[in-house]
Amino acid sequence: MTDNNKMPIVLIGNSFKYEIEAVCKLFFHTARFSFSDNINDARGDNYILANVIYDNGLFVTSQIRLNGDEPEKEIKSLPLTAEKDVIEHELCRLIYHILCRKTGIIPPWGLMTGIRPVKKVTELIQQGFSRNETEKNLTERFELSPKKFNLAYETAVNQLPILKSINKRAVSLYVSIPFCPTRCSYCSFVSHSMDSAIKLMPEYISSLCRELEIIGGIVKDTDTEIDTIYFGGGTPTSISAQDIEKIMRTVADNFELDKIREYSFEAGRPDTITEEKLRVIKEYGADRISVNPQTLNDDVLRIIGRKHSSDDAIKAFELARKIGFDNINTDLIAGLPAESAESFRNTLDRIIELSPESITVHTLTVKRSADLFESGCENMMNPATEMVDYSIEKLMSYGYLPYYMYRQKNTIDNLENVGYAKKGFESQYNIFIMDETQTILGAGCAASTKLVYPDGKISRIHNYKFPYEYIRRFDELMQKKQEVMECLKKIKYISQK
Repeated sequence: MTDNNKMPIVLIGNSFKYEIEAVCKLFFHTARFSFSDNINDARGDNYILANVIYDNGLFVTSQIRLNGDEPEKEIKSLPLTAEKDVIEHELCRLIYHILCRKTGIIPPWGLMTGIRPVKKVTELIQQGFSRNETEKNLTERFELSPKKFNLAYETAVNQLPILKSINKRAVSLYVSIPFCPTRCSYCSFVSHSMDSAIKLMPEYISSLCRELEIIGGIVKDTDTEIDTIYFGGGTPTSISAQDIEKIMRTVADNFELDKIREYSFEAGRPDTITEEKLRVIKEYGADRISVNPQTLNDDVLRIIGRKHSSDDAIKAFELARKIGFDNINTDLIAGLPAESAESFRNTLDRIIELSPESITVHTLTVKRSADLFESGCENMMNPATEMVDYSIEKLMSYGYLPYYMYRQKNTIDNLENVGYAKKGFESQYNIFIMDETQTILGAGCAASTKLVYPDGKISRIHNYKFPYEYIRRFDELMQKKQEVMECLKKIKYISQK
């Protein structure tokens, strides 16, 4: 290795840095890479050379050396008329094949590196492709395993009726409360511990409510309907019941809630959930909440930095039921440090006994900003695949159907995150955000507004990541709301034609 132990990737005759790096990360999850266009950098014990050659024809070629072994090279000729995306895909395929042989790793999703695998399935179904035709198309292009194709196909089939019901004239609202009591070791989200953020809290809540009032004014002026609302974080219940009430009251005062189809509140960590907070959440209209233990193994909870026990998680769930919530989601993570396949099975079985309306199974992702990144290679060796395979079979046998899915880089065993739900309890917001077919207005620190124009164009507006910046530059941030106004006007204009 060179350049501070970064794996050298040499790109000759091409600039396919993003996709080639994505393919390499299927095999080297926590590695760092250096890039150059100098052929002399393809030397030493480790390197990846990716070459596009025009010489009496068009050729893509790759040569790879790992750990000082014998370099291996592949070459493929392409038509001179080949489009850029075809050249890129075939070059990545060469790299993929060599790395499969050299590492012994066969990624279950094959060459599919994007975060929305179900969207590719959905597009083919909507074009009239049969199941067999869809499988043939995706298997030939991306070489994904039959097991993952089946999961993606079932997810697509379950979410299609909801996609057909999307009101593209309406928008959804996301409210960000980016605080947590402590930071879990696996977490990479922009969230802030209450200890460090407590002094900023009053001003943050005030600014968030101001932004909600401004967005509410835009929605009202453009006569736009709100379809779904989602309170996320962080852990929204890490703030007081009084602050939750202030924010939810601001939402109620500035948005028409009579027609919304779903109002979700991510109650999150059991150690932040109280009866008072749950009663406020229910009083102000939220009809779907999440209680997220991640695991019911107390040893693992301690290792990842959680301050609650498995019994606390079950009590929080039962409390929510007692107060009257009849649509509860629980989040679990497969592959947490020190979690065994047996203890994960025990967690899932106990959660199923509680009979939540939906269960989301995430796979541990080792991000650079998470504390676990330094020991990333160790975490990549746990039995996450066995856990995920068990969850698919077990949940579907109990009537929980996969309805939304996304993937992330640096995920153990190249696996996925899947939401399962009993029929009729699928989260519409989760589907909308993955399918990118409805505008979502984001409020609060680190929130993102996704504007989906009538012609399919997507524009994003990102709020500042840190509370002090969000507060200090609030007026500057609000100047960006003009684009929101123009997008909603266009949506309204098209809907009236």
